[in-house]
Amino acid sequence: MKIDNIKKDFPIFKEKINGKNLVYLDSANSSQKPKVVIDSISKFYESEYSNVGRSVHTLAVKATNKFEETRDLVKKFINAQFREEIVFTKGATEAINLVANCFGEKFIKEGDEIILTELEHHSNYVPWHYLRNKKKAVIKFARLNDDLEIKADEIQKLITNKTKIIALTHISNVTGGISPIKEIIDLARSKNIPVLIDGTQGAPHIKLDMQSLDCDFYAISCHKIYGPNGLGILYGKKKWLDQFPPYQGGGGMINEVKKDVVTFAESPIKFEAGTMQTAEVVAFSESLKLINKIGIEKINEHENKVLNYGIQELKKNNSVKIIGNPKKRASVISFTIKGIHPHDIATILDDEGVAIRAGHHCCQILHDKIGVSATARASIGLYNDKKDIDALIGSIEKCKKVFKL
Repeated sequence: MKIDNIKKDFPIFKEKINGKNLVYLDSANSSQKPKVVIDSISKFYESEYSNVGRSVHTLAVKATNKFEETRDLVKKFINAQFREEIVFTKGATEAINLVANCFGEKFIKEGDEIILTELEHHSNYVPWHYLRNKKKAVIKFARLNDDLEIKADEIQKLITNKTKIIALTHISNVTGGISPIKEIIDLARSKNIPVLIDGTQGAPHIKLDMQSLDCDFYAISCHKIYGPNGLGILYGKKKWLDQFPPYQGGGGMINEVKKDVVTFAESPIKFEAGTMQTAEVVAFSESLKLINKIGIEKINEHENKVLNYGIQELKKNNSVKIIGNPKKRASVISFTIKGIHPHDIATILDDEGVAIRAGHHCCQILHDKIGVSATARASIGLYNDKKDIDALIGSIEKCKKVFKL
């Protein structure tokens, strides 16, 4: 499947924004949805709807089978060893909260240490902050270098005999920097320390292989991978999930319930309490099929061409400052324009049909480090091309004219 004309498969690009063609450069926030995903949700509700894992009638069996087929597709997509290592959640945020709660409840005690980095999205800090308060644990932040990169030796400096887990992002949603996660995982493995990877920006752009990577946990946000909202995936090594207590209680995740005792289902079902997002799980299979048809390597190659072109063009503008200079980078360019607030940049760009994000991108610790409260961010998906970058550059020139720069 060719990527050059992929926009035709995404209905949103037929829409006009302020009378202009939509240029969507906000995929790090949330990606647009292909028609196959939209149609799958509609079809499921129209002719296939039922809850999963409960009833034995035809619709229920069919829905359950489709639900579990998606689990198998995810297993293959990330090359997990066991299908039981794939847990469906409400999002990557819940996936990280699940680990922080379950791992923390069983393995963290007062004075134990958790290593994060200064790059982290709030979703990979706040759950550990809750755990710190609850268990009187200690959080250490690995420092970034001047290019806003994280290096393995900065992690190594923080490791002590009290280090119980390391949690870090795969790709920064501010700088686009690709963390040396394999090097850090190998370091942690040599010291028997588990590692959680926040893969919300990694999964849409980089080929994943959990068996080769050897991390203990990997969190995925499906709405950033051209899939539905309200759905995430936690990959967790079976040895951990089998030890964890359930994250939530309710229907579906039990084995037997008596007045004086409750026993639980095996992983991953014990982590999927209540009525699951069945239509969304079923539809997500179409997202994965689309990516597989194109090839994640081809997507990565295409996006890197667009990304590098964008950086090259933005660097020509003396008023623009690109945030960070990581040697390995993917999909994201955050920037400021001297004399213009990022929210004003985003508003003027929107007048031109160009959609970007402005703000702290849920990374206030990083923004505090660089000494600004907000940045503008253009982020790239498989449907973007060099023409979109040209539209971005043209709109930035309009910003400068409006502010007489």
